[in-house]
Amino acid sequence: MKAEKIVQFVSFETTLDSEQFIAEWEQYTRPLNSDLDVTMQQSEKNGVFRYLVQHRCASGDFQFVVTKGKRSSRIPEVGIKEKQIGGYSVLQAERKGDTQTGESKVFVFLIQPQADLDSYRQLPRHGKLNIYEAFYENCQYAYILEFFLKDEHISAFQEELKLNHADMILICKECNLQES
Repeated sequence: MKAEKIVQFVSFETTLDSEQFIAEWEQYTRPLNSDLDVTMQQSEKNGVFRYLVQHRCASGDFQFVVTKGKRSSRIPEVGIKEKQIGGYSVLQAERKGDTQTGESKVFVFLIQPQADLDSYRQLPRHGKLNIYEAFYENCQYAYILEFFLKDEHISAFQEELKLNHADMILICKECNLQES
C-alpha cells in the first residue's frame, strides 16, 4: 500500500529579508529535517516578510521541528513569528517542481470546506494549479490553492480572485535553499 503524500505548510513572519531569514532557518531547524523535500516562498508587504514553507513527506513520516537554540546575552533576539498552518493531502497536482524565471506562485487560502473549487479551476489564468485539502482536523484552512503564473498576469488574476471572495491571497517568489 502506497503512503499518502502530505504537504505540511508553516508560515513565518519577520522583518528579516530572505538571506537573513534563511541563515536563521538553517540554525534552528533540526538536523533530522535536512533530507525533507522543502520549498520556501517569500512575500513582502510594507517591510514585513512572510515566508511560506512547504514540507512534503509520506503521511506517517512528518517530523519537522523548529527549535530555539540558546543565545548569549550579547546576541539580540530576532523576531520571527511562526504559525503552523497544517498538513494537507494533494487533491489536484497540475505542476510539480519549482517556479520558472518570470513566474510567481499565488496561494489562495479557503476556510470553508464547501468552497466551490470549480470556480477557481475555471478562472482565466495562464498557468497551472495545485489544490491541497486539509488532511488533519486542526488545519487552519479547508483548502490551499497554489497557482503558478507568469508575473505579468498576476495583477489581473488578483482582481479575478477578489470576485471569488478568497479568504486570504498570498503572492510569493521562491527562495533558494540550496547550500552554497
